[in-house]
Amino acid sequence: MDLRKLKKLIDLVQESGIGEIEITEGEEKVRISRQAAAAPMMVAAPPVQHVALGAAAAAAPGAELAAVPAAAPAEPKGHTLKSPMVGTFYRAPSPGAPSFVEVGQSVSKGQTLCIIEAMKLLNEIESDVAGTVKSILVENGQPVEYGQPLFLIE
Repeated sequence: MDLRKLKKLIDLVQESGIGEIEITEGEEKVRISRQAAAAPMMVAAPPVQHVALGAAAAAAPGAELAAVPAAAPAEPKGHTLKSPMVGTFYRAPSPGAPSFVEVGQSVSKGQTLCIIEAMKLLNEIESDVAGTVKSILVENGQPVEYGQPLFLIE
């Protein structure tokens, strides 16, 4: 395989963001992989384990874990909006922008409450009821699980 073709393949891997490519031409075989592509998988795995461990060990030290069980009894008094997917929770459309909603704010059905980033796609999560935001149950930038409570709306 000629050197120019290899350079083009390397550039293709870098520009496209794919993790690995393997090409076979006759008896020649070339595999190009990026170590950077493996890093996001390594980074993504610990938060999921952290969330699972945090939910299983509610008695573990930490104010955030203690706040979650305290909010649980309030669920019957209002509507709990749950995460429709696994991803990263964001309260604002961009890092410097104001949050979509704050505690105590009135919301209407269909109003955007947050964004969940999943597989590099930003998904706007809308309110399915009208009411007042009584509690935001997730911190900005934290990983969320499918079905995890995000907001308490009365």
